[in-house]
Amino acid sequence: MLGYGIGLRSVHYDYVLRNRPAGVDWFELITENYLAPGGRPRSILREVRADYPVVLHGLSFNIGTDEAPDWDYLAQLKALISETEPEWVSDHLCWTGINGLSSHDLLPISYNEHSLQRVADKVGQIQDYLGRKIVLENPSLYIGFRSATMSEPEFLNALVTRTDCEILLDVNNVYVSAFNMGQDPYAYVDALNPSAIRQFHLAGHTNNTTHIIDTHDHPVCDDVWKLYGYACARFGPVATLLERDDHIPEFPELLKELQQARDLQEKALANRNSTAVQRDAS
Repeated sequence: MLGYGIGLRSVHYDYVLRNRPAGVDWFELITENYLAPGGRPRSILREVRADYPVVLHGLSFNIGTDEAPDWDYLAQLKALISETEPEWVSDHLCWTGINGLSSHDLLPISYNEHSLQRVADKVGQIQDYLGRKIVLENPSLYIGFRSATMSEPEFLNALVTRTDCEILLDVNNVYVSAFNMGQDPYAYVDALNPSAIRQFHLAGHTNNTTHIIDTHDHPVCDDVWKLYGYACARFGPVATLLERDDHIPEFPELLKELQQARDLQEKALANRNSTAVQRDAS
């Protein structure tokens, strides 16, 4: 259990290096921002890594396509891993481009046996090359596919079984997808394999009444906090990361929000342990 972290953004570099804030246990960094061996970002990463554990969170595995992995990208990533020794490396269950062209977006895949085998093969190639497990994040969904034959939790569970990868459960994405697709977010959480969850993400979104967009530009809303508490009770202690990518507040404001996550998980775990003790006593 790594504790409670914040996604490090460039607007907070100076604050973090100047204050070394104690209210955050670790930082998650966007992999692509730190691949170049020189320059300020890599220097910042080395300074942060000297005082905090770090996790690398990428956007370029392009895991959902039939194309081979981007070996040049993976070579750069492997070098970055060797230098910074992140606790784990994560990316997204999606596809991001084709024929060498990037969409600059996280695009959904259809959940069926064909795509499961395709993704599992690619996960295996990446894990073999990097020499470690990877962690994959559930996406935010806005459409469904007629070709889908399984739910997202079923797909993730099967992928974990086939590849031994792990899951980055973005609680906000679960809520966004469930709202957009007319599904039950709590049933989604119940359906996941508890032993596969490596990390939680928390973020805000934009609710347009008829649909929700995963924008990461608001504080976490009450409904997502409730779902997070439920997930904590189900999965036990899981490292939690707070993300903000737009309308980014001062760092102390993020620390206050991160403290809510800490308080909620600790409360959920205390209730969980109390219930277990009562059950054992009876």
